[in-house]
Amino acid sequence: TCLRQAGRQKKPLKYHVLPVRTSFGKWRVIDFKLYLITDRKLFKDKLSLYTAVEEAMKGGVKAVQLREKDLGVRALLAMAHEMRGLTKRHGAGLFINDRVDVAMAAGADGVHLGGESIPVRAARKIVGGTMMIGASAHSTAEAAIAADEGADFITLGPIYETPSKVRYGAPLGKGILAEAKKEVAAPVFAIGGMKAERVDEVREAGAYGIALISAILTSRNIQSSAEEFVRLLT
Repeated sequence: TCLRQAGRQKKPLKYHVLPVRTSFGKWRVIDFKLYLITDRKLFKDKLSLYTAVEEAMKGGVKAVQLREKDLGVRALLAMAHEMRGLTKRHGAGLFINDRVDVAMAAGADGVHLGGESIPVRAARKIVGGTMMIGASAHSTAEAAIAADEGADFITLGPIYETPSKVRYGAPLGKGILAEAKKEVAAPVFAIGGMKAERVDEVREAGAYGIALISAILTSRNIQSSAEEFVRLLT
């Protein structure tokens, strides 16, 4: 396909805003390289999570995934509405994990799909070209399939060892990023064990950006940590 050929061109676009052609023939701009994922269990209450996410956005975070997989649909929708208002105030995009219905109801910018979610192709039929779709992958093959089915970007990992990704097995290592850069049409975000000192090496390996949770949300100074990651990814 044209997408796959673009992913294999001799001089690929690197380290800047990357346009991605959707299955509807339009080009959508991936205008963020730092993808913050939430985990309310890191905090005493939901208000603390909102405060933390707002501090991260003050530090330059422009994309937030609301990933609270254990919540019932009504509780998740309530959180999504709150987070939608917060992200709008800071000009950031909001993605909802798994639930296409909640993403649409809350007016989110996109949905993020995992291996047990509705397939990317089916989600694209539902949302059309009105919403971005991110997809999780744990191999180059999974990433390529998701991109071919209409995902706008991929999170690939775990690249390094991290408690939040133990269920997915041993770390894949940064070498898989170079492979994915050749085989996957959509931008690939490295996930799993992302720290400031690892940003340069995953980018050099082929990652378009990084996705993370704890390196920002558990920081003593969230805004400062976010600013550092944004600087490293610029």
